[in-house]
Amino acid sequence: MHSIVLVKQVPDTAHVAADAMKEDGTVNRAALPTIFNPEDLHALEMALDVKQQYGGTVTAISMGPPKAVDVLRDCMFRGTDRTILITDRRAAASDTLATSYILSQAIKTIGKFDIVFAGRQAIDGDTAQTAPQCAEKLGIPQITYAEQILELTKDSATIRRNIGNGWELVKVKLPALLTVVDTANTPRPWAAKRMMKYKNAPVEQWDLDKIKADLNWCGVSGSPTKVFKIQSVVLKKEGFTEVAPTRDAIGTLIKELVADKTI
Repeated sequence: MHSIVLVKQVPDTAHVAADAMKEDGTVNRAALPTIFNPEDLHALEMALDVKQQYGGTVTAISMGPPKAVDVLRDCMFRGTDRTILITDRRAAASDTLATSYILSQAIKTIGKFDIVFAGRQAIDGDTAQTAPQCAEKLGIPQITYAEQILELTKDSATIRRNIGNGWELVKVKLPALLTVVDTANTPRPWAAKRMMKYKNAPVEQWDLDKIKADLNWCGVSGSPTKVFKIQSVVLKKEGFTEVAPTRDAIGTLIKELVADKTI
């Protein structure tokens, strides 16, 4: 099995500062600390588990500035066989549409694969659009909210997907793309031997020319999404309101919540 994992270095949204947004509406990444996108770690763990159980290789791909090699080295420390960073100034300010195009071009450049894994969504946008759009551009089926691979053959996979109040069992023909939720597994820690071996290892760095990307679909020109404002919202309320456990009191509470457009 050749698995490809899409990973992303994201701003730590728990520490959003006042200068988090540039005047042009793009994220000021230099002003924010960065971390490994949490759900991508679960996607990576599922891919590594497939490698352990069925054999094969795992390739990790990320798109971002040169500093994004940090998350790819993290992937090396956990067990990936190959890491590729798509980095090019012409890709700056790409939205999900442009990003999915660039990633799909990178996957096509790699060649044959069986499964593409990705986190359900990234915490810097919370759109959950990039991976599904990537599957569409690759022309392969997708299963979102994947929680467990129940059966895997060279031709198909049976997946349990979490639908919130239950599960679905879905069988899909390979190659396919899976987006993975945080309840799927517990990501493994770094392996000390691999960390010593790969701490200074080079990461393959590709530009848009390498993947034969159409520049009209990349960066600002390929991104119809425009960000109006970025801010950190903290909900605060002083005191509390006690509601008696009676039909009339609860009815009054519901009316107040409806009037305030809370529900």
